[in-house]
Amino acid sequence: MSGTPWARGRIISGSGGPRLLFGRMYEDCGIELGVLPSAGARVLCIASAGDTAAALQQAGHDVTAVDVNPVQLAYARDRLAGRTTTEGSAETLMRLGRGTAGALLPTWRGPALRAFLALDDPAEQARRWRTALDSPGLRRLMRLALRPGGALAVALRPSFAQVVPARFDEVLRRRLGRTVAGHANACNPWMWWLLAGVDLPGTQPLFAPDVRLVHADVVDALEQAPRAGYDAVTLSNVLDGPGPAFAGRLRAAVRRAVRPGGIVVLRSFREPTATGPGWAAQDRSALWGVVRVARLGADPSGAEDERIDP
Repeated sequence: MSGTPWARGRIISGSGGPRLLFGRMYEDCGIELGVLPSAGARVLCIASAGDTAAALQQAGHDVTAVDVNPVQLAYARDRLAGRTTTEGSAETLMRLGRGTAGALLPTWRGPALRAFLALDDPAEQARRWRTALDSPGLRRLMRLALRPGGALAVALRPSFAQVVPARFDEVLRRRLGRTVAGHANACNPWMWWLLAGVDLPGTQPLFAPDVRLVHADVVDALEQAPRAGYDAVTLSNVLDGPGPAFAGRLRAAVRRAVRPGGIVVLRSFREPTATGPGWAAQDRSALWGVVRVARLGADPSGAEDERIDP
């Protein structure tokens, strides 16, 4: 097994066995659907809560979903069969943050927040974000919770806490502002989940029973797959936490398992380089600093990889 902290099945500090980490996925599968063929691709993804796997399978792709956490994999299996969504560790942290904001800031309470989420004009959304939601009170709360040494840093396991940008309060506010200024709230399920903790009205339960579920670390799964057996892989943020050795193994395993010309999608909470947000600005979930989309070249050194720009 590769030495990834995801194998512990815990993102919050403390002892004990694996837990459910994610009750849903905060990744905009529209990124994957926009760069893959219309149907028929052989795709490997991270199982997590099943949302991306379901979207890919429903689009007609042959999907294998992998997760190293047995609790998370069992939950994904239940969701893909149409069963109820529940709260994981990530949702617990978000619920506590929303509850604190709602208790102290009127614009972050139910009716006002629902009115904001019902908007479908990004220009008006950006105006209300600046004038109502992104208030001095919110900034103080986020500073206390998200700065180094704040509540989030204390709650997270050290390997994950070190991935969070140093000024994450400002970073997250900037990412939220970017998203509401670029995408309509009224049809953005990720914004409803993130800000209100509820489904976009009209959302149906997941149902994608033909997804192939595998209990394994993603590197091991790729190393054991047939050479060039996949047309694409979407790897979530599996590099947030592990060290350079894991990253090297993952890179080699992807090159072995994905055919030349295949697509790779990778997300990270880290801040982008000077090239700007790129695909992260297109991801409606608002959380990501980096979303990389590339087409593999034929050169094993990687020199011929083609970055796919949004």
